[in-house]
Amino acid sequence: MRGVVGGGVRTERPRRLGNRLKRTVLLSLAALLPVGVSVAGPAAPASAQFDPSGIDFWVDSEMGPIKSRVFRAADGNTGRVVYALDGMRARDDLSGWEIDTDIARELTKWNINVVMPVGGRSSFYADWNAPSDFFGLGSSGSASGASGSAADSGSGLASGSAAGVGRTTTYKWESFLTRDLRWALRDRLGFNPNGNGVFGLSMGGSAALALAAYHPDQFRYAGSYSGYLNVSAPGMREALRVAMLDAGGFNIDAMAPPWSPQWLRMDPFVFAPMLRINNTRLWVSAGSGLPAATDGLDFNTVNAMGLEALALANTRAFQVRMMSLGASNATYDFPAVGVHNWRYWATEVYRMIPDMSANIG
Repeated sequence: MRGVVGGGVRTERPRRLGNRLKRTVLLSLAALLPVGVSVAGPAAPASAQFDPSGIDFWVDSEMGPIKSRVFRAADGNTGRVVYALDGMRARDDLSGWEIDTDIARELTKWNINVVMPVGGRSSFYADWNAPSDFFGLGSSGSASGASGSAADSGSGLASGSAAGVGRTTTYKWESFLTRDLRWALRDRLGFNPNGNGVFGLSMGGSAALALAAYHPDQFRYAGSYSGYLNVSAPGMREALRVAMLDAGGFNIDAMAPPWSPQWLRMDPFVFAPMLRINNTRLWVSAGSGLPAATDGLDFNTVNAMGLEALALANTRAFQVRMMSLGASNATYDFPAVGVHNWRYWATEVYRMIPDMSANIG
């Protein structure tokens, strides 16, 4: 179903859909956690593909120097800018959007400048309370979040890789994106610091909505694909705990205490009223969890199906929340086929581009 809240198609009453969502979340968690499925996503392995049209853009931060990849708009304008956020297994060399998709080429054809922050594994692009250590023990992991062999393999505690456990640097990704990177892009490249867009997949989806909610002058458009948009739902924190341990050995308690104001601040279901008040233009999607014939049927596909089912439950819950607020600023896209992998996320970007192009800059 695709529709714009307030003017689109409504096929289920919010109360009935809400009850179904609660059952779906609990059933999804019950199915996923015993077999070790991670919410870290993407499920399928990636091989790096470097796009020579991009430039390395280094900016100092509280975490140390952070690289972003910047792709310039075809017409040379500096007024139309979008940030593309990675997933929980973000690497330190390139963004997954560059590794696994060609969206930069398409966005620049639409005369949009693309900024891809690199790194931030398991960060949710948030400002954390403390370094991600365990019992006071931390490793010398890099500022962006990977260390040693764990950086290369995407492994963490689940694989027994000690290199993935603990960090000595406190994540400050929200500050970096909304302060350090924002003004560096303005001062060094002339990019417009206001009216930008931001989108992301999985972890990056919820982060994109958070950035737009709390920094509406910078981000007037936000997109979430397969995002976890109801992280305070029963069982979600523990599901994310397992995922973050697997995706680099990160400690969720260093990010935010359970059910604290800082934790609730990260939950799109909770801050949804801000998105309505800001009238942020939103594009929100999740697949059905059903694979296409081209996906095949192996462990990666089964894993991706489970991850997408959980993302769908979270995303539907967010939709119901926005509907209950009377919000009319979101477009929802729920394809009948789609699992947790890059092919579907890239397709969603292509669907979103015309709407985003009309609403940024």
